[in-house]
Amino acid sequence: MVRYEDIETVAEHLEHVPVVDVRSPSEYARGHVSGAFNLPLFDDEERALVGTMYHRSGRDASVITGLDLAGPQLSDKVRQARRLVPGGEMILYCWRGGMRSAAMAWLFDMAGFRTTVVNGGYKAYRRFVRQSFEVPSALVIIGGMTGSGKTAVLHALKERGEQVIDLEELACHKGSAFGALGQRHQPPNEQFENDLSAQWRRMDRSRPVWMEDESQTIGFNRIPEALFSQMTRSPLILMRVSRDARIRRLSSEYAAFNPQLLREAVTRITKRLGGLNTRKALEAIEKDDFAKAIEIVLAYYDKTYSHSLAIRDSQPLWQAELQDDDPAVHAEMILEYYRHRMC
Repeated sequence: MVRYEDIETVAEHLEHVPVVDVRSPSEYARGHVSGAFNLPLFDDEERALVGTMYHRSGRDASVITGLDLAGPQLSDKVRQARRLVPGGEMILYCWRGGMRSAAMAWLFDMAGFRTTVVNGGYKAYRRFVRQSFEVPSALVIIGGMTGSGKTAVLHALKERGEQVIDLEELACHKGSAFGALGQRHQPPNEQFENDLSAQWRRMDRSRPVWMEDESQTIGFNRIPEALFSQMTRSPLILMRVSRDARIRRLSSEYAAFNPQLLREAVTRITKRLGGLNTRKALEAIEKDDFAKAIEIVLAYYDKTYSHSLAIRDSQPLWQAELQDDDPAVHAEMILEYYRHRMC
């Protein structure tokens, strides 16, 4: 028997029960429940054809067209479902919990699956995702100038059992003009929000959640307003690392990339660097003098970050003066201070 449940009831099972998205491939690509499989009732062309028939000739005609298109494929849908859902239980959704999910739920029910349909479909899920970021949490933000090793410290904190959300990892971008180098393609913003919400809902609200200080946009992904507002009001631990140490870290990080990619990244911020500095940075890259190029570019990023600190809603909880470049040591120092400060 098919069950119909609201997303609030289903949400706690999304990570433990296979989730099947029966929308078209292009709908799925724009955004889907984090971890869901795509098993579409119609492909993109078929969906467009059924929609056209609905508007031209009404519901009955569109249903017949849909049956003509999907009918020969139904047995294959069941075979695919058995591969994707070996345990026989699934959560299923379409766009609004309408005919597509009803038809596929009927099919899978007939094939012996235990099927739960999400009331309101993906549209309800998206509303649930946006609301999830309004839930307050004990955030602690790790800040610092470009090259301070903030991400490495986050990972070191995670290794120590702390709750960490790495926004740059989710966005597949490091947040600067150079941020796409060595990364996968960024997800659509809708999917970024969905994946972020899945991690956000997993956090234990009684414990701190550590995140990196970020601009609201990371590449072309955007941190949801409700979460970003929490971030700017949360305690900030500011890592103070020497300029020389930051240049060494960034030089080792970016020297491995194709110089042409570095030149393109520098060129993208010409207006911010100014013509003379851009020219000097490009000449340094041409001579494989990455340290010099990074020193020039850092002047812009340091100024930008200093400005962002000045307009934060909260002041730094602690400015950690760090001499070496050891993320494990830095993480331990930050943890020790935080526990002492908060206990």
